Parts: sequence; structure tokens; C-alpha cells
Amino acid sequence: MTGAEKRGGRDRLAAALLAVSVLAGVAGCTGGGTADNKPSPAASPAGPPPRTERQLTAAALSDGERAGAYTVSTYPLGGPLDTDYTAAPAVCQPLVSLAPGVSGFRPAAEVGRRAEDPRETLGVTVDVRLRSYAGQGAARVMKALTTAGRTCAGGFTEDRLSPVRATYLAVETVEAPSLGDDSVAYRFTIRDVRGKKTKKKLYEYLTVVRSGSTTLSFRAEVTGTKDVGTKDAGAVPVDVIRAQWAKFDAS
Repeated sequence: MTGAEKRGGRDRLAAALLAVSVLAGVAGCTGGGTADNKPSPAASPAGPPPRTERQLTAAALSDGERAGAYTVSTYPLGGPLDTDYTAAPAVCQPLVSLAPGVSGFRPAAEVGRRAEDPRETLGVTVDVRLRSYAGQGAARVMKALTTAGRTCAGGFTEDRLSPVRATYLAVETVEAPSLGDDSVAYRFTIRDVRGKKTKKKLYEYLTVVRSGSTTLSFRAEVTGTKDVGTKDAGAVPVDVIRAQWAKFDAS
């Protein structure tokens, strides 16, 4: 082979490599990447990033804000003690608490509020929780709640971090509000924890709404033994749900 033929071969090889490089560059430009060739957030199949704690705080009801007859306040120590309660069997856990330490679900951010009617010494207290999750975390929470509601309908046991254990006698699925991407609501009948011999029953209610990667949960506890009924959305006071959803939806 002559020198000219060798040079011609190298020239053709260089041209081919240049063409491949150009085609690769064009493909990269059409893939939704940024200038530094990193995927843009919009191109991620997991969707937009979860809301931060600051964003959830802005979307949550404020301290002193009214929701119908209920007044909203912040928790002095971050939340009620029952967020650390556990359930047996474990499949029922989402009905008791979705706190990361006991549920296995780890939110990216969380904000809690409490709503009470100041006119009632014995009445309904509502724990309001806004949680954001990465990826499909919020959807998985809803799936776990649905499974728990179906599996645990006949009751389960709640461990309250002491010798006391609460017995859930029944889990009833009730009408959930038509809000967000999906929602679930339950009514719990619980035996009074003061002993197995008592026939007194207590009631709690849980409504959870999912919007994208965020869940809004409302847990209502009745102080005393009066059943507030199921005429409101999920038996949680409808004014609290509507007020919180309106502020979240506008944020």
C-alpha cells in the first residue's frame, strides 16, 4: 500500500467518526436534556420533584385559621404521640399511622396541624397531615391504605407504646370526598382501652386525599363516646377538609 492510500484510509476513517459524533449530538439534543447534557426534570418518568417542607407549610392551614367551627393550631412538639403507634397484623399499619418510623413510607417533607372546636370541651379533634413523596411514593401509600381497609375490616390490634393495647373492632369504608387524584375514607370502631369488660366504644375517622406526589390526611378522634356520624365526607368534619383542600389547591 502506498503512502497516499494510507492517508486516504485515515481520512475516510476520520470522516466516519465525525459523522457518528454529529449524529450522537443531534440525538442528545432531541432527548430533552439541558445544556450540560443532563436530563431535565420534565423528562423524568417519576414526574416533578416532591414539595419541600417550606412549600407544604405555605399550603397548610395556618395557626389560628378558621375552618367552619374549627380553629387550627400547630403542634408544639411536632405532632401527637399516636403517630408512633403500631398495628398487628402489620398490613393494618397504614390505618394507624403513616409516620416514617413505623410505616416504612418515608416522605420527602411533612407538615402537621390540629383542628378543634373551641366551644366543645368533649368533641372532635382533627389531625391534619400534608406529606410529599418522591417518585410513586404517594400512589403506593394509597394502595397500602386500600389493601389495609379491605384486609383489616374485621379488626386488629393497636400497640400504644405501653402495656395498653387498643382493639379495633371494625374498619368500615365510607364515602370519600371527590378531591384530588384519588381518595379513601374509613370509620373505625374501637373498644374502650380501659378494659375488655367494658362495652363502651370509641370512634375514629380517617380520610386521605392524594394530589400528585402529595397526600393530605385527616384523622378525627372523638373525645368521649359520641359518634359524629358519617354524613360528612368520610365522617371527618367536612369544613376542615374543604378549607385545607382549598388552600392546598391554590398553592
